[in-house]
Amino acid sequence: MLMELAHRDITYCKNVGAKRADILRKELNVHTAMDMLRQYPYKYIDRSRFYRIAEIEDEDTYVQIVGEITEWHTIGIGKAQRLSATFFDGTHQCELVWFKGVQYVKLQRGIKYLLFGKPSRFNHIYNFVHPDLTPWSKVTSEMTQGLEPYYNTTEKMKRVNLNSKAMRSIIAELLPDLRQGIPDIIGMDVLQKYHLMSLTEALVNVHFPANTQAMQNARARLKFEEFFYIQLQLLRQMKRREQNSGFTMPTVGSRFHGLYQALPFELTNAQKRVIREIHADLKSGKQMNRLLQGDVGSGKTLVALLCCLLAVDNGYQACIMAPTEILANQHYETLKSFLAPLGDTVHISLLTGSTTTKQRTPIHQGLMDGTIHILIGTHALLEDNVQWQNLGLVIIDEQHRFGVAQRAKLWSKNTLPPHVLVMTATPIPRTLAMTVYGDLRVSVIDELPPGRKPVQTFHYSLQRRQQVYSFVQKQIEEGRQVYVVFPLIKENESLDLQDLQNGYNELCDVFPNYRISMVHGQMKAADKDYQMQRFISGETQILVATTVIEVGVNVPNASVMIIQNAERFGLSQLHQLRGRVGRGADQSYCLLLTKIELSKDTRKRMDIMVATNDGFRIAEADLQLRGPGDLEGTQQSGLPFELRIANLATDGQLLSIAREAASEIIERDPMLEDEYNRIYKRQLDIMRSKAQNWSGIS
Repeated sequence: MLMELAHRDITYCKNVGAKRADILRKELNVHTAMDMLRQYPYKYIDRSRFYRIAEIEDEDTYVQIVGEITEWHTIGIGKAQRLSATFFDGTHQCELVWFKGVQYVKLQRGIKYLLFGKPSRFNHIYNFVHPDLTPWSKVTSEMTQGLEPYYNTTEKMKRVNLNSKAMRSIIAELLPDLRQGIPDIIGMDVLQKYHLMSLTEALVNVHFPANTQAMQNARARLKFEEFFYIQLQLLRQMKRREQNSGFTMPTVGSRFHGLYQALPFELTNAQKRVIREIHADLKSGKQMNRLLQGDVGSGKTLVALLCCLLAVDNGYQACIMAPTEILANQHYETLKSFLAPLGDTVHISLLTGSTTTKQRTPIHQGLMDGTIHILIGTHALLEDNVQWQNLGLVIIDEQHRFGVAQRAKLWSKNTLPPHVLVMTATPIPRTLAMTVYGDLRVSVIDELPPGRKPVQTFHYSLQRRQQVYSFVQKQIEEGRQVYVVFPLIKENESLDLQDLQNGYNELCDVFPNYRISMVHGQMKAADKDYQMQRFISGETQILVATTVIEVGVNVPNASVMIIQNAERFGLSQLHQLRGRVGRGADQSYCLLLTKIELSKDTRKRMDIMVATNDGFRIAEADLQLRGPGDLEGTQQSGLPFELRIANLATDGQLLSIAREAASEIIERDPMLEDEYNRIYKRQLDIMRSKAQNWSGIS
């Protein structure tokens, strides 16, 4: 039956003709009857409960009330005409309003109605806009029993009357087929161990639940299924990769020890732990694929350098790829200063788009003959004429800025794939790490270097700009530098650039005695780099910028970050921007400027930023507030299928259980070759056939 429904065209469903079928294919990617059953409700409304008007507490909850229409009248003329009616439940009254189709609304006095809709409070009275109003004589038992499912629809669907009610009706017609029973895609042992419904039960009860408990159990089973198959795919990928032979790097040699002993400070325990984890991979004989997470300022760059030296001590070359020239240059200068005590025992070079042809020739030669040990660069490292003698370790900084296909070019240059370490300064919530990066081993630097002062964060309204400017002046007089960041949102690019220019002009007027730079993404690369370098060198005291400064750029003397219209930024972005200050020994500050009137969620974001500097807490809060949305990187992550019902923000516990279940299977049977596991292999093959898989990073 499952295969039947999976192969029956959507036109098999009653009330789905050619026109509706075409819309369903285009709008929801629904091609078969089974695809239709996999369109899960996004909410349910309890039609078994009747409210009194006095019992209404939540404006976001649909309610149904029994009562009478006591009076009504029309207001306005033509298109501006609206109909207003008073509804009375015997004790209290509310207002009903229709703005469209007024001529089709027929009301009667002296009869009982069932009112259904979502209330809103206006002028101390509850209002219902375009409510469902049914004479009690026409109310059916179906309308007042159980949980009513609601389905997502689009404007194009509504034009052919494919609203939520129509979707429910189409799915209802498939129930007889469904109730005959369909083969499950999860083994009985897993279902029993985790007390999960069968697929047949789950699909029936997710659409037409017998009660709240049945609905919740059905949704839990279907969420588990989504997470389970994602984890099966990711863990199988990980196992397969771990069979890949890799360069063996057992030696901790003179270069590593030389730098370690020359450091003027002690590494944090977190840095030491991460280096041990990475070295264990490097000497295992299997190719490393590891994600290194570390909050801004946690010391990832030094860890990356020490790992490069492990490779060099074992006779291999290493490279670090950064997303921008500015960041690549900064890495190069930072690493050169760290390596100074080692003299000429380590040769390091820089390759970016700005590297001239004359400069490239000795670099290409040095890579081929092995005299260049470590290469820092940008996308220029991917060029076909960049060839290596023995590339053993690839480190990718801010890896989400590179496409998977781009990254794959680096490790395709070797007969054996090099070890891969991807780094990010964007803390990743645990649930997201288990999905988007679930096929990588994860290391976390969760400790800041000692003596680093936390950035103090304050939230001000834009009306208090003068107070902020006085503070800025005091900081500059003490020798510090200041970032002022404006939002640049693509949809309003011209307007945003104007805001940026106006902000720059205002600061020039307020601070005529100071030098001010300005950078944004629309500038030519050379102009942008010139202005950035002026700020880095201390030639300018204030840098007015967009979020182009979000990644990289270490200016220890910059102690103030002002974010204009902070309400337009997400939490993670605000945290990244804040990480541009606090790099030196001086106390640093982040000032969030917003309009006075803020939504509840926006105010919550500002409060979180003021309350904590912990990037992981912030990332979790961001996920809770925003939801996973279009997760950065998921389009290239190789996930077997999209999440239709599971939610990374709220279903973390279920994800952990699904990963545990998948892990047990993969440990026993990595390639899913046992007869009992073939259902999983077959299902994964079906899923992969429906979506291009960009997951391989080796």
